[in-house]
Amino acid sequence: MKTIIKSLILVTGLAIAAPLANAQVSVGIGISARIAPPAIPVYVQPDCPVDGYLWTPGYWAWDNDDNDYYWVPGAWVAPPDPGYLWTPPYWAFADGYYGFHAGYWGLHVGFYGGINYGFGYGGSGYYGGRWDGGHFRYNTAVTRVNTRIVHNTYVNNSFSRNNSRSSFNGPGGSNARPTSQEAAAARDHHVAATRSQTANQTSARGNRAQRAGVNHGSPSVASRANGRSFSSQGHTSTVTHSTTRTTQRTNSVQHSTNAARQQGQQQRMQSRAQSQQHNAPRQQHSAPMQQHTQSAPRQMGGGGGRPMGGGGGHMGGGGGDHRR
Repeated sequence: MKTIIKSLILVTGLAIAAPLANAQVSVGIGISARIAPPAIPVYVQPDCPVDGYLWTPGYWAWDNDDNDYYWVPGAWVAPPDPGYLWTPPYWAFADGYYGFHAGYWGLHVGFYGGINYGFGYGGSGYYGGRWDGGHFRYNTAVTRVNTRIVHNTYVNNSFSRNNSRSSFNGPGGSNARPTSQEAAAARDHHVAATRSQTANQTSARGNRAQRAGVNHGSPSVASRANGRSFSSQGHTSTVTHSTTRTTQRTNSVQHSTNAARQQGQQQRMQSRAQSQQHNAPRQQHSAPMQQHTQSAPRQMGGGGGRPMGGGGGHMGGGGGDHRR
């Protein structure tokens, strides 16, 4: 039921000017399948972690080897150059197949099938932010940012709402047609997905939990930001791993500390025993002297008593200090 169609490579390598079937403006069809991709999942966008990063929405990709769709998480990425904007990929139905049109970077946002990816990508253009004097400004009406890091923000609610979750263009999905501006953007100079975007897709492909056949349209990792993975509810999975590693390190330190304490106690006990054995002959030797002193106090006098008392105290005190 599923098939692979060879990539259609344009002579110029850029987007074509005339619309294809279903009014598609595309750089080329990379792969096709006979079944439609699942609906676009609803998920929480993580805060923008770095000033200047742009949001690239998640999308369904196709794995030829597994014959299944898999979700590529939305991610905050650095654009290839200031001024560049991202045109998301999209699926379009034509001639009995769903063809995949890859996304690209350009100075203008092109046609992406009328798909509502959310967060400023409502189906046409991009209203999640704009470039201003070499700096990117974020529209916090639709974009989440870390305000401790990102300060170039504004609020603009003047955009049309699109509640569709259709994941493809064509019968049964979006019926959008490219505008003249989107058609012109197809003729702009384009830059392919960056290395981080490619790595994000490769990681998603290797995670079976991202497969539509496994998650039934609700991927476990919906988005990424700053190396962390987030579920559709916006919960991060790396916190659990980090907490586990921290707990393991803490337990290891506690174990080492307890072992050191036990070893120290054993050493003190051995030292105490040796001290007692060393003092025993002296105590036995001093007993006759004490008896002699008691029987003949007049011969020893006060001077003899002080050395004995002081000497015994010194020995006892010395032993006590050693045990401490």
